Amino acid sequence: MLELLIRYAHFLGIFILVAVLVAEHLLLKRRLTAEEMHRLARLDAVYGISAVIVLLAGLSLWFLVGKPPEFYSANPVFHAKLTLFAIVAALSVFPTVFFLKHRKTTRETVPVPPIIVMLIRLELLLLAVIPLLAVFMARGIGLGSS
Repeated sequence: MLELLIRYAHFLGIFILVAVLVAEHLLLKRRLTAEEMHRLARLDAVYGISAVIVLLAGLSLWFLVGKPPEFYSANPVFHAKLTLFAIVAALSVFPTVFFLKHRKTTRETVPVPPIIVMLIRLELLLLAVIPLLAVFMARGIGLGSS
């Protein structure tokens, strides 16, 4: 039962993470009002929380419940999946810092650097590849017996 709950938390965290990132992308524009910036900062906090849930649930699945740790540790596809997740996390730092820096702005509007939009789009693109790698792993691809 614990494994099922952890898997559910993992999937729910992934769904929330992607949904919030899509919402951020849709809410972004060239200039944001103080209210819009505050809303994006709150959404980004939810994004961060969901990323932590995904990470903790994923680590639990790797080391505590489910398949033996060797199933994951020996699989280069799993390492590619982890690497993509780490890259997405690294890409999210700059937008997060931007949202936090401007969340309590008193300016009428705040210009959004184009790099913020590009980083969020790149995060979405890389997140789209992770489920493909998960499907490969579930089929045993990368273990050498495929």
